[in-house]
Amino acid sequence: MLFNHKGYLSVYHYFRRQHGFSPAKSFRYAYLNHYRFGQIILDRFAVYAGCQYNFELDGNEQLLELMGKPEGFIILSCHVGNYEIAGYSFTSKAKKYNALVFSGEAKTVMENRNRLLSAHNIKMIQVSEDMSHIFEMNNALANGEIVSIPGDRIFGSPKFLDCDFMAGKAHFPLGPYAMAVQRGVPAVAVFVMKASLYKYKVYIRKLDTEGLALLKRQEKPRHLANAFAKELERILKLYPEQWFNYYEFWHDDRK
Repeated sequence: MLFNHKGYLSVYHYFRRQHGFSPAKSFRYAYLNHYRFGQIILDRFAVYAGCQYNFELDGNEQLLELMGKPEGFIILSCHVGNYEIAGYSFTSKAKKYNALVFSGEAKTVMENRNRLLSAHNIKMIQVSEDMSHIFEMNNALANGEIVSIPGDRIFGSPKFLDCDFMAGKAHFPLGPYAMAVQRGVPAVAVFVMKASLYKYKVYIRKLDTEGLALLKRQEKPRHLANAFAKELERILKLYPEQWFNYYEFWHDDRK
């Protein structure tokens, strides 16, 4: 809050504009947001040291159903809660799990990530400038595996979808939703939210595809993106302080 003023302002605006909080309440929640982010970062390092957390699953039957089918599917994550910690705590037994990650972190962090995730049948696919990560993800889906992609940030390709999201317009990346349509695979939203000191609640929601078959091919990714935005909005109404996109996410705020 003190040294990243732009990040603080973006979170303050999020509480003021997207939740309609008063200035005083928005400031209080901005502080709580930074405090919660610190807890979540410490939880990730605590896992490296062997700390155990409790997880309550909501909607796990949807995930188990997809695990039991031969086809691959996409898991859409986002920068709320602590999605990464679930990978350190669960083992993907039925299918290999491929997680798209950014490679800008310290070498020690990446080494610990590899050590813990590889033991759980999880492979990291690093974003590359030559876009080769897209071929890796497509191959994984073709082999009936799981691919995990952030569904809220634009990276690599600048293409985006304009979605109604929390009382505003926001850009969501085209890539994850276009890939789901092109490969003809289901997409699932997963949110791992901090509930208490040693407990997380995991929300698993298969994206609504009702009416998808009736749409033109170019309209289908937008349908999926809007479905993801609705699920994300529901989660943020329950956990408003666990939003960790520290920039002006709503493009109509960037005037």
